[in-house]
Amino acid sequence: MLLAALALLAIGAVAAAIVRFCLVFPRQPSTFACPPLDDHGRAMALRLETHIRAVASQEHNLDHQRPLEAAAVYIETTLRDIGYMPIRHEFQVAGVLVRNIEVITGPPPTDMAVQTLVIGAHYDSARDTPGANDNGTGVAALLELARALKPLNPTRRLRLIFFVNEEAPYGKTPAMGSYQHAQSLRARSEPVVGMLALETLGYFSQRPGSQRFPFPFGLLYADTGNFVAFVGMLRARTFVHSVTRTFRNVTTFPSIGTVVPAFVEGADLSDHWAYDHFGYPACMVTDTAPFRNPFYHSPNDTPDTVDYASLSCITSALTTTITLLAKHHVDGAAART
Repeated sequence: MLLAALALLAIGAVAAAIVRFCLVFPRQPSTFACPPLDDHGRAMALRLETHIRAVASQEHNLDHQRPLEAAAVYIETTLRDIGYMPIRHEFQVAGVLVRNIEVITGPPPTDMAVQTLVIGAHYDSARDTPGANDNGTGVAALLELARALKPLNPTRRLRLIFFVNEEAPYGKTPAMGSYQHAQSLRARSEPVVGMLALETLGYFSQRPGSQRFPFPFGLLYADTGNFVAFVGMLRARTFVHSVTRTFRNVTTFPSIGTVVPAFVEGADLSDHWAYDHFGYPACMVTDTAPFRNPFYHSPNDTPDTVDYASLSCITSALTTTITLLAKHHVDGAAART
């Protein structure tokens, strides 16, 4: 009996240690706390809606190549209007030429002594859905981040990149746009301090029971889907801590931060997986998608279901967060071969 009791205590201690490790920022405010939008926020909300309607009003992927190309052209045109010269990273998938679209600000890529921060979002949709939330919201937020960050003269290099082929059947394969990009950074031994994947950022609810989690996290978090989550895999704990802490310091928008093993449901289903695969700390910024949004991967994931006020609030907070991360120290060394 004594041995059994000691064994249970040991198991309990290990479980508690794992939970403490995973729950980087477990506390979540119980009420929505984004302040009313000012003129700047309202203008951003309108631009975000314009982007989403342009990119994600119909299915766009390799099964629907014309709207996929139209989305890519819209992204490139918008970036040029902001003042960038977008870079095309082209590669072939099943005989079709596809591309990532990137802009770089800060020290040039030739300066290998400078750390890199990657911010990305995929612009393809899943099959049978226009993909307004997944992932028109991420694309729209990244376009507005590019606009706001254009005047910045950061200490770190910022790579802002729009990925193709995140969705099935290409996710977690070399045909994934983020896989191609992460692989290229690893091949040139670029020191990447971290990567943020903007993934489904526009669905929120104040209704109790509107949020679920993979087991056992539902036992630990509130069940109201009013927050944004910063989710990384285990190697990214220090990075997730730094990003979440910075975000919380600049906004009252509810947030949580966690790191989980890749086998946890949904943990690796975005572009951050590719960077983790190549040894870089990476984090998904998300409204938790299928754990909250009833329209996830359905024909009903349309632009009219997006909460543009919340998306504007989050985008503004991410702008300040990234500005601080790009100019100041992020805990932990950058990954390098």
